[in-house]
Amino acid sequence: MDYLEKVKTELKLKGRSNKTISSYTFFIKNYLNVVKNPETVSLDEIKSYLATLLDRYTNKSRSLVISSLRFLYIKIIKRQDKIDILEILEMPSKEKTLPVVLTKEEVKSLIAAAQFEKTKLMIKMLYSTGLRVSELVNLTPKDIDFSQNMGWVRKGKGSKDRTFNISEKLNKELRKYLEKNSNNKYVFSGTNPLSPRNIQLIINRLTRRANINKKVTPHTLRHSFATHLLDNGENLVVIQQLLGHENLETTRIYTHISQEQLRKVKNPLDSL
Repeated sequence: MDYLEKVKTELKLKGRSNKTISSYTFFIKNYLNVVKNPETVSLDEIKSYLATLLDRYTNKSRSLVISSLRFLYIKIIKRQDKIDILEILEMPSKEKTLPVVLTKEEVKSLIAAAQFEKTKLMIKMLYSTGLRVSELVNLTPKDIDFSQNMGWVRKGKGSKDRTFNISEKLNKELRKYLEKNSNNKYVFSGTNPLSPRNIQLIINRLTRRANINKKVTPHTLRHSFATHLLDNGENLVVIQQLLGHENLETTRIYTHISQEQLRKVKNPLDSL
């Protein structure tokens, strides 16, 4: 039985993203390279396999391994005894780390470090819209309504559409850029979308040039967007919708890193 092909087919039929398909098949392939027979493997063998991942993977990745194996046994192999084994295995707890966030001055420095118009616009777009990098590279000119200062993410995370706002300042700059690049199929590229990895390398270079001593990724700009909105007094539910979070608890993490929120807290010593 070609388990991997069956997994890919099942995930595609469920409308899962290419990233999810790639992750699941990667972890399942590694598992199949170790276990002799996934249909007769014992609980102890599964535990031994997962134990080998402790030093190599984060808790988040190991949770994904278990999710991948559950999918394999539930949807493909359909062995209830193996499903029961995986059900009793606890998911590793997520590391409770706060995301890196740039100050407004650091965002300005990052934009100023960009030497080319397109690079500046990509940085401004990531920061001012909260788009994920995968959403940015797949954005097309027809996804933007300049007259309404808004745009649409088509089939974002979870294959869901959502809208985003465009600042008036960016509206004018982006409109001029697209007028000069009218043959672009995508906002920031011609025939094919840019690689998210390429955007990451650009941001790495700009971070060094701007002398920012933080680990900055495209997602850092998304975190900064949400935190600065909260600092400005924006409603958490509105931020949730702009980010496309399904659960408000996911958005609530920004209340832990908002400097403005912390400054508003009245110290109990001052009221003594």
